Parts: sequence; structure tokens; C-alpha cells
Amino acid sequence: MITAPLTHQASENSHGRASSVAADTLELLLLNQQALRAGIEELSLGIKQRGSINVHDNVLTTLTTMDENSEAIASGIEFLRTTPPQ
Repeated sequence: MITAPLTHQASENSHGRASSVAADTLELLLLNQQALRAGIEELSLGIKQRGSINVHDNVLTTLTTMDENSEAIASGIEFLRTTPPQ
């Protein structure tokens, strides 16, 4: 199992800890999503080389959606890490 280091320290109050845990968890999910994306892209390239261009094109459309969602998740992580607890 591959895990990423959790780099953000939790603040002293419970909201800060909850935000930190949420950000750390989302970061791990984002890393998993990026790894899956890379694997799917590799498989799709193999399918394309075997002549299934339509399948490859459909996969590329899906990967574009994954990229957009990755950007939104990264923005949410950044928000959680930089927004001070209230």
C-alpha cells in the first residue's frame, strides 16, 4: 500500500483539527484519483493501439472530467488548509 505523508499539523482547537483531518483525507483521495487516472490512460492508449479509437476517445472525455474534478478537490484542500478556524 502506498500512502502519502500527511504534512499539515492540526491547530489546537477541534475545528482546526477537523479541517486538517478533512484536508489530509481529501489529499489522499486526490492522490488515489490521480493514480487511477494514470492507469486508465495507459489502458486506453493500449486499446487505441489495437484499433478501438472510439473507446479511447470516450475514455479521454472521462479523463477530462476527472481532471476538472481534481482541480476542484485541490482548491477545496487549499481552502481547508488556509482558512483560519472560527
